[in-house]
This record gives sequence, C-alpha cells and structure tokens, in this order.
Amino acid sequence: MAAKKAASSANYWLMKSEPHAYSIQDLAAEKTKTTHWDGVRNYQARNFMRDQMKKGDLVLFYHSNAKPPAVVGVARVVRESYPDHTSWDPNDKHYDPKSTAENPRWFMVDIKLVEIFDEPIGLETLRGMKKLEKMELLRKGSRLSVQPVRKNEFDAIRKYAHSK
Repeated sequence: MAAKKAASSANYWLMKSEPHAYSIQDLAAEKTKTTHWDGVRNYQARNFMRDQMKKGDLVLFYHSNAKPPAVVGVARVVRESYPDHTSWDPNDKHYDPKSTAENPRWFMVDIKLVEIFDEPIGLETLRGMKKLEKMELLRKGSRLSVQPVRKNEFDAIRKYAHSK
C-alpha cells in the first residue's frame, strides 16, 4: 500500500533546454544517462526545483529554440535540489557573484533519462491537443525553463508519443 501512495504523490515537470546547449541525445550519451540540471537563473524556476521537485518525479524534456520546439522524451529526478556550484565559478557562464557556497542563491537537481520519443512532439501538435489547453507551456507569454505539468497533461503527451 505504501508503494502505491508514493507513486501517486509524484509530481510532473517540463524542463526546457536548447538542443545546441544540451540535448536529450547529450543526456543519453552520459555514462549513467544522468546529469545535473544547472544554470537555472529564474527565481520561480529555481523555487520549483529547490522546494517542490522530489526524487522520482517525472520530467518532460523539451527542446526550446529548435525547429520546431518540441517535447522529445522523459527523464526522472534522481537527486533532489542542492546548490548549483556553477554560480560560484567566475569562469562559468552561469556565474553569479552574489551566490556563494556559504549562501547559495541557485540550486539544481539531477535527472536520469527514461526514454527518448521516436518522434518529437512539436509545439503546434501540443497546441492542438484538447487535454493540454491549460498547460503552462502553451500559455501566452510563458517562458519558464522549469514548470509544473499536471498528471493528465503528462499522461496525454506520453500516450500521444507512444501512439506514433
């Protein structure tokens, strides 16, 4: 019974990455198919990762700034939030002089690849799916790189991916 309860309490997320910076194929090429999700520099996105993402949560991996932008697969959170060390490195593009090891401002999680969809699900296809009409990704002006996804939205996208 406890296992069922844990499974039903999982959260669902969408995480955006520009494929030229880090793609789902890059994740697949990692030795353990795992990476840390660093470089998030938006407070709302950071708060989702720091305060709400839990080990076992599922993530839709989204290629932004792609032609077309698309959901390309699924990952799982395998390590809950911890300080983003890239913010302390003055040689890193994500450096923030106001963030220190003693007082971290930015956080990251680790994700592990679950699956790559056979075909990416483009933004226009997502917009045409009735079950996604309230999805944050599709809201006008939505630009968050880490955002919550409702279970029914996650399920609809995964079902669509497996129907192709």
